[in-house]
Amino acid sequence: MTRARRRLLVAGVVQGVGFRPFVYTTAAELALSGSVSNDSAGVIIEVEGAPADLDEFARRVREQPPPLAVVESVRENDIAVRGGTGFHIGDTSRTGGGRTLASPDVAMCADCARELQDPGNRRYRHPFINCTNCGPRFTIIASLPYDRDRTSMADFVMCERCAAEYADPTDRRFHAQPIACPDCGPTLMFVARSSSAAVPETVSRTVPAPDPGGVPAPGSGAARARHRGPVDHTLPGSSPSGAAALRQARELLRAGGILAVKGIGGYHLACDAADETAVAELRRRKRRGDKPFAVMVPDLATARSIVEVDDSSAALLSGPQRPIVLLARKDRALAASVAPRNPDLGVMIAYTPLHVLLFGCAGDDPGPRVLVMTSGNLGGEPICYDDADARTRLAELADGWLSHDRRILVPCDDSVVRMVDGTELPIRRSRGYAPLPVALPFAVPPTLAVGGDLKNTCAVADGRYAWLSQHIGDMDDLDTLRAFDDAERHLEELTGVRPEHLAADAHPLYRSTAWARQRAGNRPVRTVQHHHAHIAAVMGEHGLGESATVVGFAFDGTGFGPDGAVWGGEVLLTGYKGFRRLAHLAYVPLAGGDVSVQRPYRMALAHLWAAGIEWSADIPAVAACPPRERRVLAHQFATGLGCVPTSSMGRLFDAVSALAGVRHIADYEAQAAIELEGLARVVDSAVSPDISGYRFGIDRAADPIAIDPAPVLAAVVADAVASVDPGLIGARFHRAVAHLVLELAIICAGESRTVALSGGVFQNALLLSQSRALLEENGFHVLSHRRLPPNDGGLAFGQILAASAG
Repeated sequence: MTRARRRLLVAGVVQGVGFRPFVYTTAAELALSGSVSNDSAGVIIEVEGAPADLDEFARRVREQPPPLAVVESVRENDIAVRGGTGFHIGDTSRTGGGRTLASPDVAMCADCARELQDPGNRRYRHPFINCTNCGPRFTIIASLPYDRDRTSMADFVMCERCAAEYADPTDRRFHAQPIACPDCGPTLMFVARSSSAAVPETVSRTVPAPDPGGVPAPGSGAARARHRGPVDHTLPGSSPSGAAALRQARELLRAGGILAVKGIGGYHLACDAADETAVAELRRRKRRGDKPFAVMVPDLATARSIVEVDDSSAALLSGPQRPIVLLARKDRALAASVAPRNPDLGVMIAYTPLHVLLFGCAGDDPGPRVLVMTSGNLGGEPICYDDADARTRLAELADGWLSHDRRILVPCDDSVVRMVDGTELPIRRSRGYAPLPVALPFAVPPTLAVGGDLKNTCAVADGRYAWLSQHIGDMDDLDTLRAFDDAERHLEELTGVRPEHLAADAHPLYRSTAWARQRAGNRPVRTVQHHHAHIAAVMGEHGLGESATVVGFAFDGTGFGPDGAVWGGEVLLTGYKGFRRLAHLAYVPLAGGDVSVQRPYRMALAHLWAAGIEWSADIPAVAACPPRERRVLAHQFATGLGCVPTSSMGRLFDAVSALAGVRHIADYEAQAAIELEGLARVVDSAVSPDISGYRFGIDRAADPIAIDPAPVLAAVVADAVASVDPGLIGARFHRAVAHLVLELAIICAGESRTVALSGGVFQNALLLSQSRALLEENGFHVLSHRRLPPNDGGLAFGQILAASAG
C-alpha cells in the first residue's frame, strides 16, 4: 500500500477547545499514525497513512472541527514517510512566531450539567465543574499558549484522578486546563456583611506576581505544594463541598438580602427579582436611577414564563455564549423596580455551575425563582473582580459575599443582545464573544484603535483580523482608565499584536484620544471622524472591499463634527478612505451640553425654538420646564450663549418623547427614547390605521441636503395638545423617521444602492425593523450590525478600517 505523510499547521481558536482529542480520535478512525501538539502558532499535526485517508482527515479538520473551535487556516505540506503505527499527543512547544487565538468563556455544557445533578458522580454539586467543551477561558488566561501554568488554575495542583482524566485523550476532560474536583479545586465560601473584613484562611493564598511577559509564576515548588489532594479549605461559614456556603447564600436571598456573587468575569449583585423592597434597595445602593436591571433564571422554561421567547431567542438564550437577551416582558409578577416603564426585560440563563447551584438542586431549600443579576459596582465604575477590591468597593452594597479562590485575571461583563426580526443585534459584546477575532475585508498593519469615551472597547488588528476587547465602560473616571490600560495590555499579550499605528476618535476632548496621544511615542496617531467610524464598522462587518462605497445613515446621540458642531443625524457617502456629507438633520442649539441630555424637556424647547413653534404652556415639555429655566433657555437660544449646534437624531427622539409627555428627565442614557419606543411598539403591533401622518421637510437645494423636523414637531405638538395617546404619537414618529430614511436613500441612490445603518439610534428595534423593511422593499441592499454593536462599542473596529485604508 502506498503511504504518505503530511504536516498540517492549524491556526485559529484551536487550544482549550478539544482540538487535540478531536485530531486523535479522527486519526484513529482513519487508521492513521503520527502526532499532534500545540505550538505558539496553533496546532501542529503530523499524520501518515493512505493518501485518500489523509485527504479525508484534512477535510474533517477544515470542515468538522469541535464545536468551540474556530479554524482560521490550515497549511498543509508533504513530508518524508517515517513509518509507525501509533498516534500520540505531544506537549506544547513554544517556538515563537505565529499566533494562537484565545477562546472566550463558555457556558456550562449539557454533559457537565448532568454530572452536576448526578448523586453518583464524583463532581456532584461541584461549583467549578467543567470540561474541554465548557468553562472559563479568557478570564483566567495570563498569556498563550493556553496551558494550565499560564492560567489562574496554576494555583491548584490536580489530584490523581483529575490528572488521569487530563492525560487521557479519550476523556472529555483531556487537557481541559480548568479541570478540578472537590478534592483539588477552588473553594467556595460565604461571608456575611457583619463578618470581619479580614477573613482568615486555613490555607495560604499568596498570589504570585506575573513575570514581565505576563505569565503567572505559580509553577514554583511552594506554589505547587498547595492543594495536594483533599485538604481543609474551609473559611468561616463554608465547607469543603460548598454546600453550607450555598445554603447561607440562598437563605440571604430568600430573606430579601443583596448578595455579591463571584462569577467567571467578576462579581454580580443579586437579589430576589420578585421582592420589590429588595430590588428597590439594590437600586438605591447602586445609585442606579431607573436604569433596568438584568435578571438570571435557572432554565429556558423559567425564561418563557417571564418574557416572550421565540425559537431564535431560545437558541441564543441557551447557546454557549449565554448573553443577556432583551425580550418583551410577559410576567408582571416581578418587582416593578426591576425595569421601570420598560417594555423589555434583559434575561440570561444561568451559565456557570455556581449560578445553577445558587438556584438550588433537588432536595435543597430553593433560592428565588428569578434573580436580579447586575454588575458588581457602583453606576459608572468598572466591574469588581479582585476579591479584596470587592470586599471594599461592595461593602456598602452587599449583605453577603458568595466567593471562591480561583483568581479572575481578566474582568469581563455580561454581553447584551436583542433580537430584531429573528436576527441578533449586539448591544454589548463581551463575555462569550471576546476575544474572538472579527475578519477584516483587507489586510491592515499592526494597529491599535482606542474607540470612544462611551461604551468603550479597544481593538488591535494585524493582517486580516481584528480583536476587540471586552466591554470596558465609560471613560469618565480613573478606575475605568485603569481598566482600559489593563484590557489593552492583555489584548496585546493574547494576540501577539505589537501596534505600529494608533487610531482614535477625532473629538479633541475624548479621554480615549488623549490616552492614545500620550502613549503613542513615535507611532503615528490617526484620528477618525466618529460617524465615519460607525459606517466603516458596519461595512467591514459585512466584508465590503476596500474600494466600496455606501450611503450610510449614522444616527446617534453625539459625535464631533469637522465643523465643530455635535453631529448625530447624518447621511454620508462613505468609503473606508473618507466620506462626504450628503444630508443632515437641521442644527438646533444644545444648551449646557450634558444637562440637556439629562433633561429631554430642554431639547424639546430647543427644537420648538428652532422650528418657530411657540412655547405654549399646554405643551407637556414646556410645562415640565421651570419658568426661570425657561427664561434662561430663551436667552441662550437667542444669543447662542453656552450653546453648540447639534444635528443629533438621538436628541430629536428625546425631544419628541418630552413633547408627547413620556419622559422629561432621564436617569440613564436614551431613557426617553427607549420609553417612547416601548409605547410605540404596542400601537404599531396593533396595525393602527392612524399610524402614518408625520413627514419631515427635505431641502434638496441645500448642500448638504437639510432635513427639517419642523413639520413633524408641529404635528407632534398638535397631537399632544389634543391629548392623543403618547404611544400613537411615538408610532407615528417612528414611521416618519423610517420613511425619511427611505426617501433620502432614493434621493441619494445615484451614489450607491447599498445602504448602511449604524449608530446608537439603530439599537431601536422598531426603527431598525421598519427602516430595513422599507429599504429592502424598494430594492436597496441593506447593511446593519449583526456581530458588533451599532453603538460606540463598535467604533474601534471602524477606526481600524478607516485609519488603515489607502
